[in-house]
Amino acid sequence: MKFDLIIAALLGIFLFHGFCSSEKAPNYSFMRQATTAPEISHYDYIIIGGGTAGCPLAATLSQNYHVLLLERGGSPYGNPNITYLSAFGSALSDLSPKSPSQRFISEDGVINARARVLGGGSCLNAGFYSRAGPKYVSSVGWDGKLVNESYVWVENKVAFQPPVRQWQSAVRDGLVESGVVPYNGFTFDHINGTKIGGTIFDAAGRRHTAADLLEYANPSGITLLLHATVHKIMFKTRGLSRPKAHGVIFRDALGKKHKAYLRRGEMNEVIVSCGALGSPQMLMLSGVGPSEHLKAHNITVVLDQPNVGQKMMDNPMNAIFVPSPVPVEVSLIQVVGITRFGSYIEAASGENFSGYRSSRSDYGMFSPKIGQLSTVPPKQRTPEALEKAINSMNALDAAAFRGGFILEKIMGPISTGHLELRTRNPNDNPSVTFNYFKEPEDLQRCVNGLKVIENIIESKSFSQFRYDSISLPALLNLTASAPVNLLPKHDNISVSLEQFCKDTVMTIWHYHGGCQVGNVVDQDYKVIGVDNLRVIDGSTFNYSPGTNPQATVMMLGRYMGVRIVNERLAEEESN
Repeated sequence: MKFDLIIAALLGIFLFHGFCSSEKAPNYSFMRQATTAPEISHYDYIIIGGGTAGCPLAATLSQNYHVLLLERGGSPYGNPNITYLSAFGSALSDLSPKSPSQRFISEDGVINARARVLGGGSCLNAGFYSRAGPKYVSSVGWDGKLVNESYVWVENKVAFQPPVRQWQSAVRDGLVESGVVPYNGFTFDHINGTKIGGTIFDAAGRRHTAADLLEYANPSGITLLLHATVHKIMFKTRGLSRPKAHGVIFRDALGKKHKAYLRRGEMNEVIVSCGALGSPQMLMLSGVGPSEHLKAHNITVVLDQPNVGQKMMDNPMNAIFVPSPVPVEVSLIQVVGITRFGSYIEAASGENFSGYRSSRSDYGMFSPKIGQLSTVPPKQRTPEALEKAINSMNALDAAAFRGGFILEKIMGPISTGHLELRTRNPNDNPSVTFNYFKEPEDLQRCVNGLKVIENIIESKSFSQFRYDSISLPALLNLTASAPVNLLPKHDNISVSLEQFCKDTVMTIWHYHGGCQVGNVVDQDYKVIGVDNLRVIDGSTFNYSPGTNPQATVMMLGRYMGVRIVNERLAEEESN
């Protein structure tokens, strides 16, 4: 009995702290190109997608089992456009085939981006790190203690306190002055009021991504293949009451086909962690989805599952650009106002945020190249239209880029859409519709958030960073007239905040859904109606967690890894 307790204690230490033989990024001995992989291989776990959830999940499972992690993109290490805060936006603006960012345009007309790199969205985003609230954790049925332990496990590698300088301090004080209280100081926790959140950029401005969590991995228990594009999950059906996942087919950068199979063992699994676009797409390509849609693409139906690809959501974001009469620091998201009416207020500043500092053709987060073209008819989404918008920004004086954006993102959202395949090629983007502001409550939250932004701009705390001569209606018109999207503008945009929300809607890349808990997967993230297959990533969310989801997506990878290991060890011990 005493021996069993000692073993259990040691396993707990290993699970929560990792083995001493772990390696430091970027020198992972287990990371290699898929071209080096054998034609056939066998593993206990096969994880499709080395992103924000896939990396911590693989690192955790590797402590006890043999894991294959397949990433369709390359390594983030050595790419300055990913690594440095000062280059933010450059990776998102890179439209080349080898870019870590793959642009897609929703049927709503909003240009968006999905990650194509080890570390996933944590390699591309603005870096803000904030946990989900206790109510969220309780509502989804997670174990609070393990959730907190998993957050800490993530934070020990990738989360930092940002240096808050003048402009961000003015936004912070303006929020408090506007009634977004109390002021909660620096915290990772989700608390109503104003706070300084965490960041995945360290004090030197270097980004730390989910790929860094592979430092926790057991090098002898994991194989990581880059540029490994999975084409389908393989299922056994003959003689079985339910389809059973037993491997995957993937191709390397040269197009050569490889097969990876699960080893014998009832608890071995394929786990899909491809993100909110990639996971429902992968299930459909593998024959799990709406049968009529699959048949239309000549895909053999393994399981008719009409909920795959449904309830796609993207939190709409709207912003007001505030020109500054004085220079401002370069800052990404640091301060957040968590209101009681369902809107989150955040801000970012500096010339490089418009791309002016690094490249007059980038335009950072709010670039028409990155993805803020809203409800443009497909025939108008042309390179010429983009070039015209960029040229109009080129003509502006450098002083026009001095200032910052104060933005609001609504919680939820309530409005939902759907995803469908365009082709059978996993490298092609699926068709996705988000239906921004379809539900009136979403629109009202946007309006209420913009009212808080207006109060911040007019606050005493923010006075040194605005021109007294520019009125609020003028700021609204200035933002709406800038080439941040190509949506035809309405005449009443400066007097109707509802119209401003609709005409200037943007993405903040927090899209989710398509494989939700309760619809496609169960509470254990197992695909309903199929054996030995799970989905673990943001596609399972019914609601976006906290102000910014990346902390919770990383936590979920760790959390589910620990749960899977513990449940398996308990099962093996009972047998």
